[in-house]
Amino acid sequence: MSSSQIQATEAYLTELHGGNAKEAADLLLPGNRLNMSKMPVAGMQTTYDAHALMTDSASSATAFACGIKTLSGVIGMDDAKTTSFKSVAQLAHERGKKVGVVSSVSLDHATPAAYYASVPSRSNMNGIAAQMANTGYEFFGGGGIAAPTGSTNVWDLLTANGYEVRNTKESIEDLLTHPRDRVVAINPWLQDASAMPYAIDIDEPQAENNLSLAEITDVAIKVLSGNGGLNTGFFLMVEGGKIDWACHANDAMATIGDMIDFDNAVGMALEFYKAHPRDTLIVVTGDHETGGMTIGHATTGYTAYYDRLLNQNTSFQYFQANQWAAHNAANASGYNYTLPNNLESNTDMIALMADEFGLIYSELNDYQKLKLEDAYDKSMCGANDNLGAENTLLYGTYEPIIVTITHILNERASVGWTSYSHTGVPVPVFAEGLEAKNFYGFYDNTDIAKKIAKIIGITQALPIVK
Repeated sequence: MSSSQIQATEAYLTELHGGNAKEAADLLLPGNRLNMSKMPVAGMQTTYDAHALMTDSASSATAFACGIKTLSGVIGMDDAKTTSFKSVAQLAHERGKKVGVVSSVSLDHATPAAYYASVPSRSNMNGIAAQMANTGYEFFGGGGIAAPTGSTNVWDLLTANGYEVRNTKESIEDLLTHPRDRVVAINPWLQDASAMPYAIDIDEPQAENNLSLAEITDVAIKVLSGNGGLNTGFFLMVEGGKIDWACHANDAMATIGDMIDFDNAVGMALEFYKAHPRDTLIVVTGDHETGGMTIGHATTGYTAYYDRLLNQNTSFQYFQANQWAAHNAANASGYNYTLPNNLESNTDMIALMADEFGLIYSELNDYQKLKLEDAYDKSMCGANDNLGAENTLLYGTYEPIIVTITHILNERASVGWTSYSHTGVPVPVFAEGLEAKNFYGFYDNTDIAKKIAKIIGITQALPIVK
């Protein structure tokens, strides 16, 4: 996330709470602001890696976990892929502090991995998960493990190393009052790639078995502060990883939903800080911006219409796996993309766009309807009238009709996208608590690790070789 994701979320909250995102007085109301943007200290970090202006999550997480620039795809190692470095989490653990790692995506994904693993390639997820099981860290939680088997059976290794895996809502919530060390708390509903569901989808059938990122964070804090943790201190990293995934797919509402869920997790940390203000530091940032999200669009000029986002009920992911899958199965046989108005003549699809995204076909202009028609053809049978390069630009690797629906909905609200990948813009940093003043200013992402290390009493200069 960067500034655009923050501003879009606060504009949405303003409309959701009955205000007007066109009015500064409404936007500035405390109830329409995120916890993070109300924190007293703000700075800005650069995110480029050793050899690229646009970083990936492995190199950026390595930067603010270990204090060193590296290559995209590399975790916890230098750009030569020859030397491994300790993260601030490992340094904290070596000094007797309890450590927790939480993510809404899988626990062997790039960002959580940077706090415990060193591998030349983030794709070696089984090797990453094996290193996770060998850390001795007291808590892992959120998503599951994407690659539990391979060279190592990670489930067996976790058990051998004294970890208990909990994956029911009741057993995870039990940790709130009965904390224990060495526990892996996996959300019962893993929606895609062993990740927690998008927050926008929590009203779907499996929601009753789901915990939010904020609830997992609360559990992590209770575990790490329990059983002597208040005496030793603890280090906790929490990632709202599906903010990134939603931005890759250019789905503003899925992004906003997970921004709110992540900010609620920040709220959990702030509640702990209020009880322990002299000993607690909270730092909030993003590893990079994704999608080239902008506040404003060529078709809307200087006016925002965030009320047009209020009726989207589902993420691109859930819609594709459920409503779209059913529609495609019912309508794909004999489909002929050369016929005109395939979409316009299909009342079921028109109704789906209205019901699930709040996109009313009759309110669209001719160009928007044409884009939807081409995308519908491509999704239904794999072909349309566009050039191949045009399709690549319009859809990336996503389902054409779904990404076109979100593009048009977002454009009408005054949200633009420039990429399906990461961008190179600097990212804000917010801080509150003990030594938060260190996070004022404009600095490099590697400085975040260095600042944290100094605050927790590490005298040796980062990066520190394993």
